[in-house]
Amino acid sequence: MTPNPYLLAADNSPALLPLLRENPALASAQDEHGYSLVHAAASYNHLDLLRALIREFKVDVNLKDEDGETALFVVETVEAARCLVEELQASLDIRGSDGVTAREKIEGEAEFPAVAEYLASVEGERSANGVSATGPGQTATTSAELPPVPEGLAVSVGTMQQAEDVPEEVDSEFRRRIEQLAEREDFHTSEGQAELRKLVEDAVLGQGLASERNVRPRDG
Repeated sequence: MTPNPYLLAADNSPALLPLLRENPALASAQDEHGYSLVHAAASYNHLDLLRALIREFKVDVNLKDEDGETALFVVETVEAARCLVEELQASLDIRGSDGVTAREKIEGEAEFPAVAEYLASVEGERSANGVSATGPGQTATTSAELPPVPEGLAVSVGTMQQAEDVPEEVDSEFRRRIEQLAEREDFHTSEGQAELRKLVEDAVLGQGLASERNVRPRDG
């Protein structure tokens, strides 16, 4: 009978890695609740096992359970969090089914304040350096992250290139609003990008209505 790999992972049993090498598919297996060996290794602070699962067996470090939570959500030590984030490139901005990130969940539960503090410090440092929370080497400001811009307007981070047919007063107000949005920490999240798109669309809609009024004949 094959030993339970999850129990072996919890105990950090020396029998686990030979078992996985005989049957590599077990490394990324999940139980009926989506619990994985990566979750177990992170939760029990078995860092060598955690590294082996990601590096040797190529398990996704952001593997999610049934609640949409990765291994980062279940860490109990700063060492495990640091291993996941700095060594194995785990994402900081994944949100579980309840809509919160790992840092927000750990912070809210208040059981491991040192872990929450560490994750908050990494987020703050990456934000200050213009680096995405998804990992080092991924800049937060790229044209690919910006939403599609309606025809007639061109948008870059923190500014707006004025289109010839946009009135100056509209452009000035839009420039002010987009600069305020670009300074927010959530600018590069899906919510921030959706707000940017709405700003652009509102500006174009306002311009179209103004043009319609200008060409409408007077009554009488």
